[in-house]
Amino acid sequence: MQQPLSINRTTVLAVAGLVLILPLSAVSCSAAEKAVSCANTAVQISTDVADLGTAYNNADKDPAAAGKAVQKIKGDLDKIGRNSGDADLAKAVGDLQTQVDKVQKAIDNHETPDLGPLGDAAGRVSKVCTG
Repeated sequence: MQQPLSINRTTVLAVAGLVLILPLSAVSCSAAEKAVSCANTAVQISTDVADLGTAYNNADKDPAAAGKAVQKIKGDLDKIGRNSGDADLAKAVGDLQTQVDKVQKAIDNHETPDLGPLGDAAGRVSKVCTG
């Protein structure tokens, strides 16, 4: 008669263990998903910066392309900013936004934007996301 009691006790302990472990697993998965999302968006931003450089270099063929490329970067920055509670990432995104605004201003004023600081800021976002 003792045997059924030990099976029930084992089952109860196993279920209790799962109840304790599963929330931790969910947190780990959530953190991993956020990291992957951040990294994917950082890669997209790096691609956007490269596209902006190409668009600007070909501005004589398509003057609106650089403006469109800047808007694409801004959209991706909004995505990454909304999905982060990380202070380092928020700072890197803020720095990148500042550089995007400078490039936008230069384009609006028909001036040559300095894309170097923009690329550096995009690199910092990538570093935070992948580091």
